[in-house]
Amino acid sequence: MKSSKAQKLNGNASIPGDKSISHRALMFGGLAVGRTEIKGLLEGEDVLHTAEAMRAMGAETTRLGEGHWECHGVGLGGLKEPETALEMGNSGTSTRLLIGLVAGHPVTATFTGDASLSKRPMGRVMKPLEQMGAVFAAREGGKLPLTVTGPKDILNIDYRLPVASAQVKSAVMLCGLNARGRTTVIEDKPTRDHTENMLRHFGIEVEVEDLEDGAQAIHLMGQKDLVAPKEIITVPADPSSAAFPVVAALINQGSEITLSGIGLNPRRAGLYDTLLEMGAEITFENKREEGGEPIADLIVRSSSLKGIDVPEARVPSMIDEFPVLAVAASCANGTTRMRALEELRVKESDRLLMMAEGLKACGVELEMGEDSLTIHGNGRAPRGGATIKTALDHRIAMSFLVLGSVTDEPVTIDDGAPIKTSFPSFVQLMNNLGAAIE
Repeated sequence: MKSSKAQKLNGNASIPGDKSISHRALMFGGLAVGRTEIKGLLEGEDVLHTAEAMRAMGAETTRLGEGHWECHGVGLGGLKEPETALEMGNSGTSTRLLIGLVAGHPVTATFTGDASLSKRPMGRVMKPLEQMGAVFAAREGGKLPLTVTGPKDILNIDYRLPVASAQVKSAVMLCGLNARGRTTVIEDKPTRDHTENMLRHFGIEVEVEDLEDGAQAIHLMGQKDLVAPKEIITVPADPSSAAFPVVAALINQGSEITLSGIGLNPRRAGLYDTLLEMGAEITFENKREEGGEPIADLIVRSSSLKGIDVPEARVPSMIDEFPVLAVAASCANGTTRMRALEELRVKESDRLLMMAEGLKACGVELEMGEDSLTIHGNGRAPRGGATIKTALDHRIAMSFLVLGSVTDEPVTIDDGAPIKTSFPSFVQLMNNLGAAIE
């Protein structure tokens, strides 16, 4: 795909449903007693892999219309052993959460994925689940293909996360659903809490305790059935997907766009706090709540951005948005420093390295460290003109297409196919706003 300079971006756009919440809605609906109805579900490839995996383990998961789904769950402990390997494609969230779900049942399942997912380590999920009684067989380094066998009796544990990871936290909690007594996960830095919010929505007792050392302990009482909620689960629009048109509008002069119903969970909204500190003109209107999650309509106008030091404490709340933040920083006036980015190196690609190499090729002045990226902007768009290797990473692909909307020369990406995993309508939506992607 090639992205050329846009005149300006204007108009209204509907962002697809939140990927993290869509995964959990299908999993919990497939495990709950009763019928769960979901609207606004993201129908990207990642989420469809979750739906297919739940079907393979006995849950009735049916598409009723665009973004409209229903689940008839099997009940806690009712997952059946899949007859074939569960194909996860590129979805790390599906894989890590489903490993936790399977580990809490006395069944065996094998997980496979594409070339990118098969390089990503699962050891950080395996370690606590092994303490709970699960048995694993995997490639060296805990890589896919991976087989997990859950024990007949799950052990509850107290587990302190060695790194901030909502996926590891969620995997332990999902396994703990079938354990007798209380399972506790302690996190030193707060991570996204969609699992806690939605489990409560399904009737599970989840408590959060503030500890004296500043950490938080999340307590979950096991062996209680999930109950399908009577009301429809409405999935908010994905703030991570919204980040791409938001940044594009900020860096293209004369732009003004409106995005409706964007999820603004405080543990996901770090990018927006950062952009506001950089001088972004973003207005949050019609604030409300859907399915236990805060949402608002965003009005975004082109802005003169300035470089800042991104607070390290904010990193977990914007971990997926650093690639597109780096694009904004490349067009800002001054230096933007981003630290504590080690988690970027084990995403769909080594995002830290991919962004540094791609931005350099487009003429951006920067320095990369082991876990840091420092970008020196001069207040104008960089040269562009490069062909970017995306390494099967959807966020790298979309970030550089956003950059191409403002660079002097077009920016080309080597493979746009992975965009379908999270944002199938991305190119059409951006072009409808005024971008020039072909």
